[in-house]
Formats: sequence, structure tokens, C-alpha cells
Amino acid sequence: MSSISAQSITFHTSYPMKHLLCGAIAATFAASVCAAPVHPDSTGFKFTDVKVVKTNPVRNQASSGTCWCFSSNSFFENELIRKTGSAPDLSEMFVVWHTYDDKADKYIRMNGKINYSQGGSGYDVPYVWALYGAVPEEVYAGLNYGEETHKHSEMEAALQGYLNGVNRKGNRRLSTAWRNGLKGILNAYFGEMPETFTYNGKTYTPKSFAESLPINMDDYIAITSFNHHPFYQPFALEVSDNWVFGEYMNLPLEEMKAVVDNALDNGYSVLWAADVSEGGFKWNQGYAVLPAETKEADLEGTELSRWVALSAAEKQKERYNIKGPVKEETVTQESRQAMFDRQETTDDHGMVIVGRATDQKGNRYYKVQNSWGTDHVYDGYFYVSEPYFLAKTMDIYVNREAVPANIMKKIKK
Repeated sequence: MSSISAQSITFHTSYPMKHLLCGAIAATFAASVCAAPVHPDSTGFKFTDVKVVKTNPVRNQASSGTCWCFSSNSFFENELIRKTGSAPDLSEMFVVWHTYDDKADKYIRMNGKINYSQGGSGYDVPYVWALYGAVPEEVYAGLNYGEETHKHSEMEAALQGYLNGVNRKGNRRLSTAWRNGLKGILNAYFGEMPETFTYNGKTYTPKSFAESLPINMDDYIAITSFNHHPFYQPFALEVSDNWVFGEYMNLPLEEMKAVVDNALDNGYSVLWAADVSEGGFKWNQGYAVLPAETKEADLEGTELSRWVALSAAEKQKERYNIKGPVKEETVTQESRQAMFDRQETTDDHGMVIVGRATDQKGNRYYKVQNSWGTDHVYDGYFYVSEPYFLAKTMDIYVNREAVPANIMKKIKK
């Protein structure tokens, strides 16, 4: 049985609570999925899976910035498969409805000084489970506006415009009706929340259904790695979609990676939030790599003459003209931190790491379950190189049982 309760959520111990944030970049990529990208004749890579956990099918967030919910639900479905052998298809829009609603309350309480958008965080899923429950997808799909796939731009504009009007306080104080007005917009687009439903011959409320799932949120931990806060202590990650101000345990970079490796080796998937705005993130070709910059000191003769004649834009284009395994950047704690501090690394997209793999040259990768549908190479999965993971990970979320014992001992309660 689940032990989910509002009191049980401590924001430094859960990552589905995390912030797997999905902003404009992720929504743009998601929208492009609907355009049926052409499969390349050859990516230049040959990946061999080494270890892969069992998962439910890949979902499609379509033209919505809700990767944070799709990835979190997929992660928990993977956990249910690991525990019981199967898992229901959980409703994302049930969670999204409630987060839009509660996020609006905080937005108004803070006079519009926090982010209100399609983006959210993995923290939102356990938050909703604790307060409102969960439902299967077949009970609540959240498609009540004449579309077959999720398209949230019009609704987001309607919600934002409404809240901006409320926030102006034209009567010098808030009315007692504004929350009902907001719910009216949400119900118009998503449909009204189910109070009871029948699933597999049993009648549930959303709360009782969540409680029937063998997931205890206290079993999970959110982890990140940045040196502007002390290691082995939690801190609230400074990203705009972290509206619940969730905290993440701060580990050295190699230890964060060790958690992922240990999890996969023992059959656990890992919720993953990362920057996907890099030139080497070629999801529709099935991989993400971090090509090393060409240094003039490493060139000579005609190669050097050709290189120095190129413009900066041409050099960048050549760097990301990838035709197979390439030399990649060496990532350190310091270089990772510099990318975050200069906002070259941002919190774009939530995904699930489900396996390990190698390419034809023996380079190591993580296999990632995405939420942009299956109409591209590798059927909705792609492969992320270890350097890309080390540089561009915002945070991970994982079952505590998957954290190596020597690392868990260092974590301060």
C-alpha cells in the first residue's frame, strides 16, 4: 500500500517532486514530433544495449510543455513494473489540471512574481498524489477541446491572461470568485475532475486509487551536483519552474553518476532533468553528445590553414556536423558549474534513463525513454553520452535503495 500523504512529502527527499522542468525549448521539440520527422538513412552510430529495465510504452506529450509529468509518470510506472510486473497507464492531465490550479494560487499570493507556464516539475506529481490522488489515463485523458493530442498554447494564454487580470486587483482586493473562474477555464479545456470511477472492476476515488498503488514517496530521493552549495546537504534548486521550492541532495559529480550506474545495474530506472538545447542533442537521430571544441594547437598544415579561415559560425556548424562517434569534452565539477552559472546549461526537459549502452567504438551511453512519441529512430528512445550527461544534467530522482551504501552514509538527514 502507498503511504502517500501531504505530511509525508519532504521536498528534499523526492524528485518526482523534483523539478524535471519543461519549458519553451521542450515544448518546441515536442511540437516538432507531430511533424513526423524523417528517419535518417544512417546516424553514423551503432548502439548496443548493455542493460535495460522494463518500461511501459513511450508516451507523447505532443504540443504541450508537460514533459515533467510525462517523465515522472513513466518513472513511477517503471517502478510499479519493477515491483509487481505491470503498471497502469497513469493520467498526466489529472496531475496537470491540479498543478495549474494550485500554481495559480501561489502565483496570485506572490503578486505574479513567480513563473506560471506549461512547465512544471517532477515534484508536482507526488504533490498531486498526496493531496488529490491519481487516476488511470482511460478515466481522464484531459482532451476536452476538439484535439486528439495535447495542444496547450491557447489554454496557457487564456490562463495567463485571466491571472494577470486577477492580479491587477481592480477592486483593490481579490474577489471570492476568482478561483472558480480559473477552474472554469481548466474544466473547459481538460474536463471536470472525476469524483469516483471504476477500474478493473473496482470503484475508486482518485485518493483511494493512489493509495492502492505500492509506491511510498519516502522511498525516493532527488539528487543534483553543483558546487555553489555544500555537498551532502539538500538545497532548493534555483530554476523558475521549481514553484514548490523543492530541494535536492547535493552530491559530487562522480557520485551522482555512480548513483545512476548502480540503479541501472540493479534494475531501477532514473528520472532525469537536463538541458536539451545543445547542438549535439540530436534526438531525432537518436543520440546526444558533447563534441570537443577544435583547438588550433591540435592542428597543423592544411588542416590548420582551412580551420583559421572559417568564420565563428562555420566553426560551430562544423563542430555539430556529427557523422558518428566523436571526441567529446572532458567534463569536470568546475566546468559543469561554469555552464550552469552562465546559464549555458538550463532546465529544459524531463526524461527517464532506462539503460546503459555502448557505441561501435566502446564509448558509453545511457539509454533514455522520451515523451515525444515513437515516430523517429529508436522508437521514442535515444542514447546520451556520459560527457553529455555529466555536463547537462540538472538533477536525477531515484529509489533510495539504488543509492550505493557508501554514498548514502555521507548524506546528512
